[in-house]
Amino acid sequence: MASLGAAEPAAASSADPLQYDLTTVVAKSLDRHLVFPLLEFLSQKQLYPAEDIESAKLELIEKTNMVDYAVDIYQGLNQTDEVPDSLVARRQEVVNKLRTLEGQVKTITDFLSNADNVRLLKQDKTQNQAFLQSEFGIGPDQVDALYHLAKWNFECGNYSAAAEYLHHYRSLSTHPDRCVSALWGKVAADILLQDFEAAMEDLLKLKDLLDLDTFAPVVKQLQSRSWLMHWSLFVFFNHENGMNALIDLFLQDRYLTALQLTGQHLLRYLSIAVVINKRRRNVLKDLVRVIQQEQYEYRDPITEFLRCLFVEADFDGAQAWLAQCEEVLDNDFFLVAAKEAFMDAARTFLFETYCRVHQQIDLAELAGQLGMDREATEKWIVNLIRNARLNAKIDAKAGTVVMQTETLGANDALLEKARGLSVRTFSLANTLVGILKA
Repeated sequence: MASLGAAEPAAASSADPLQYDLTTVVAKSLDRHLVFPLLEFLSQKQLYPAEDIESAKLELIEKTNMVDYAVDIYQGLNQTDEVPDSLVARRQEVVNKLRTLEGQVKTITDFLSNADNVRLLKQDKTQNQAFLQSEFGIGPDQVDALYHLAKWNFECGNYSAAAEYLHHYRSLSTHPDRCVSALWGKVAADILLQDFEAAMEDLLKLKDLLDLDTFAPVVKQLQSRSWLMHWSLFVFFNHENGMNALIDLFLQDRYLTALQLTGQHLLRYLSIAVVINKRRRNVLKDLVRVIQQEQYEYRDPITEFLRCLFVEADFDGAQAWLAQCEEVLDNDFFLVAAKEAFMDAARTFLFETYCRVHQQIDLAELAGQLGMDREATEKWIVNLIRNARLNAKIDAKAGTVVMQTETLGANDALLEKARGLSVRTFSLANTLVGILKA
């Protein structure tokens, strides 16, 4: 399937949904199970031939234990009721393995199913292991078997069982690397179950563990952070406080470095979060700076809109890119629900910036650019002037928005300078006192 890498976009033409599709790029940093929702979305959008989507699903499924799903897709692709011998044998192998693993963990699952037993466990995992061994005959091998059972259930598509087993495994195991792996699995299971509250909690735990692993090779650290940012898209765009969390994560120095080195396309999602989130306008300059730095590696209508508006002050260019943004967002799995909020916020940015460099704006022309009628445009501008605290008024007769400039008189200007000098003098005096005391 086609995707945009560092392609050279053309502002004048309409957006090509295939040119700006990031599915294949994003999928490289996801667990294969997390790719299925993206393929389902593409199937609904009909961006690619249905046969290509089904073939991609089958290729993914063949590496999992979801044999029944694979059979359904195979029969659909080949228009047959027959089941290949390889899939029949594979299904029996999966069932046999599952039964074996369930037998190996029966003692520990019986223990965990009793709430009174679970309350006996302490915070100290080493102490728990000694307690389980002496009182219930549960040793490290059975705890490890719980991990393998969770993983096998996950590969079978039984995400609820996998999440439960992984939760218990992490509370009992002292194996550091496998506990991190279990947390990755728990995050994936939470996402696939659409339990985004649990996913957010586990995602933050995973971030803390990755941040503590400072002795890992640099390449591994970069890869882990890049994966975390990609997986987090499922959570952040479905959680109440997700936009804030995305900005906080992506703009941290170590994660921003990972973005710039291994995932420049993530700028699309950071840009959307910043534009939509009115309370985080303070990070807009940082975002635009990064967009400038990475424009030769990655560009799309969203990043180009911001670059034209805030770097080039090219309002015509910004308007042309904004016209393409709507279709790009409509065909992005993570952003389709944020389309209306982004377009409204982007128009506000465009208008505010335009007002600050022009003295007079024609209402009819502005209405055409915003895709609104004259009356709706006028109401929208009145509210915007009030909210943005722009010093402007609407001249209904002339059909224009007039920007008003405030000029200080000679006395007022002198007083303003005197206030500034007073503040600086006070600051210098305090600094000097501190130096003398030291």
